[in-house]
Amino acid sequence: MTEEPNRLVLGEDTALVLIDLQTGILGLPTAKPSSGVLKQGIALAEAFRAHRLPVVLVKVAWSPDGGDLPTANVDRPGPAAAPPAAFSEIPAELAALGDVVVTKRHWGAFTGTELDLQLRRRGIHRIVLGGISTSVGVESTARTAWELSYDLVFPEDATADIDADSHAHTFGKIFPRIGKVSTTDEVIAALDS
Repeated sequence: MTEEPNRLVLGEDTALVLIDLQTGILGLPTAKPSSGVLKQGIALAEAFRAHRLPVVLVKVAWSPDGGDLPTANVDRPGPAAAPPAAFSEIPAELAALGDVVVTKRHWGAFTGTELDLQLRRRGIHRIVLGGISTSVGVESTARTAWELSYDLVFPEDATADIDADSHAHTFGKIFPRIGKVSTTDEVIAALDS
């Protein structure tokens, strides 16, 4: 698909992928309110559904015994035990029948999941990607998606981080090199045009 350099064009080969908009993550202290990110995520999901385009909701969860928690010798380790099941619940106002739900166990949504398969079998070549947190789950997913040759669009107002500097770095330095930085309104306008 040929497009003007600064004009966002979204076609039937586009899917929305939202990372970790789930109860436990939405409760974290983000640099901008997670309620606003959820609101934008809902608006995007409704627009994609209206155009009969895939909505993929990615959540992070682990087995109750914690046996599949990431193990690594790092200075700042992740959880030592699996959080309760409610941690991974997707808010009812975001989810809808027909959405693809992918459970991940690492930062990125492609590692050890069926995300690539779900997208490719639906003929997807472009991903609109948002969620929490910008510099962890969203960026990890974006880097792998770019390496897998997906076109990427990042609505900044549908993405947040715990740390404002990390968010600014990712959106200022990383995302412009691997995709198009946009807003929720611009994405919806591109879907409607």
